[in-house]
Amino acid sequence: MAIRRYGSEQSGAGGQRLPFARAVEADGWLHVSGQVAMENGEIVQGGIVEQTHKAIANLIAILHEAGYGVEHVVRCGVWLDDPRDFWSFNKVYQQYFGEHPPARACVQSSMMVDCKVEIDCIAYKPSK
Repeated sequence: MAIRRYGSEQSGAGGQRLPFARAVEADGWLHVSGQVAMENGEIVQGGIVEQTHKAIANLIAILHEAGYGVEHVVRCGVWLDDPRDFWSFNKVYQQYFGEHPPARACVQSSMMVDCKVEIDCIAYKPSK
């Protein structure tokens, strides 16, 4: 079983090398690190709707880079800065995962960066 890491060479804010991979694949399982609404090292402007769209777009971009799609996602973890954003977040989330809903946990948490939402996932497809 080979382990493949995606994006471990990337840098974060201030050009500092990140101490983790964006995703790690092993034996058909893909673990995608938490994604926030970041573009070019900065959090995008806007509320929970805009930030949810961007965080999910970042997540999907990593899935696609590794050859997976949303239909392969078996579990998502979601952290919301403000619990009052839950229903607005769900409306956006359903647009992406409505046809293939994964298992999910959603909690309120303070964030390490100034964002409103963070999403990670685990995806699976049989190894070739």
